[in-house]
Amino acid sequence: MLDLNWLNTFVTLARLEHFGKTATELHMTQPNVSLHIKQLEQTTRVKLIERNPFRLTQAGERLLLSAKRSLQELQVCQADLNALNDMHQGTVSIAASDIISRLLLIKPFQSFKHEFPGIDLSLFNTTSSQAAELVKSAKADLGFVIAQKESQPLHFTELRQVKWCALGEGLEKWQRLAKQSKEPKKGEEPTLILLGHDTRTRDLIDLALPSLNLPKYRVMEVGSVDAQIDWAEAGFGIAIVPAFSLHPKLNLTSAITPLPDFPTTSLGYIVRQNQVLSRAIKQLLQWVSEEIANSPHS
Repeated sequence: MLDLNWLNTFVTLARLEHFGKTATELHMTQPNVSLHIKQLEQTTRVKLIERNPFRLTQAGERLLLSAKRSLQELQVCQADLNALNDMHQGTVSIAASDIISRLLLIKPFQSFKHEFPGIDLSLFNTTSSQAAELVKSAKADLGFVIAQKESQPLHFTELRQVKWCALGEGLEKWQRLAKQSKEPKKGEEPTLILLGHDTRTRDLIDLALPSLNLPKYRVMEVGSVDAQIDWAEAGFGIAIVPAFSLHPKLNLTSAITPLPDFPTTSLGYIVRQNQVLSRAIKQLLQWVSEEIANSPHS
């Protein structure tokens, strides 16, 4: 019989390819990591790894596929059992980007802590793509994302449409230049301040940028919507941001230009298909829906 702890150690070691790092991540000693692998090899009666240099044997590769699938199915099962038990203690894990969590989740989280004091909220600060992976593996119970496509094994529920705007001075000036077929002087090209390519929304934005009718431009990549807003306010360029991200900001001095030609996209939440939702999660979703309903929709 294969011990689940052995399998978890093996999967972690296969990912990290280092006994010491595996021990640190699993809060074990390095000799215990080695013992788990030895016990696994003795039970399966096959050699699973080569140590110098580290690599999985053919048998190890085959076991890795089955072990990852089995551990994920068990994690999904445990998550559903917790929901069925309607737990009043434990942890609810949420995956969301920084902009979504700060603009839409703070008040619902406060209500949640008041209503369910025995349940801890764990927040993963992620991109939409990372949130999808966390929900798939049941490491997160719920994910809030922008621009999610319906895909197995996830189910997406839209909460609101997201519209886009440009924050910063000079957009109309650069559009007039382009209309007149004039190119800006070298070094004076407009700068667009965009999120990095590790966000799903960037794919949508890149496709829509030609609709701005700009001359040749430069791109400044930053890591968050807040950074986009700050750099635009400091005069470094034009930020392309979700319109709802500007409403909590006070005393913005830069011009705000709606971008009606940009395709709207969806903000919503993802769960695993056929996932059992606990009463606590259902209530949290209700509070989030109310928060969105009460926020500006421009």
